[in-house]
Amino acid sequence: QVQLVESGGGLVQAGGSLRLSCAASGRTFSMYCMGWFRQAPGKEREFVAAISWNGGNTYYADSVKGRFTISRDNAKNTVYLQMNSLKPADTAVYYCAADRQISKIRAGPSGMDYWGKGALVTVSS
Repeated sequence: QVQLVESGGGLVQAGGSLRLSCAASGRTFSMYCMGWFRQAPGKEREFVAAISWNGGNTYYADSVKGRFTISRDNAKNTVYLQMNSLKPADTAVYYCAADRQISKIRAGPSGMDYWGKGALVTVSS
């Protein structure tokens, strides 16, 4: 069993930066690939970024490529999402997810093994 808790959300002006963290409980964190998804009001949840179990491979949605960076620290059971050059269109609830298959995360959001409860990011213009 893995429990995920996001933190670091908030209000930021366009062009600013935020770093989201997702802390995982349990001893098996390093066995899971991790992903970030987001859901804007009235829209479906969408894939943002994914990272392999050892951090060796990362993937991004085209809409965030070059602005967002996903990373993980297995010693701290934490995955991060550094978000730079934020735009109002990035406003959403951001969720972290865990799954053993990174292909599932990239194809997500259906079928993830575990989800966090989300963190709200609001980007003002």
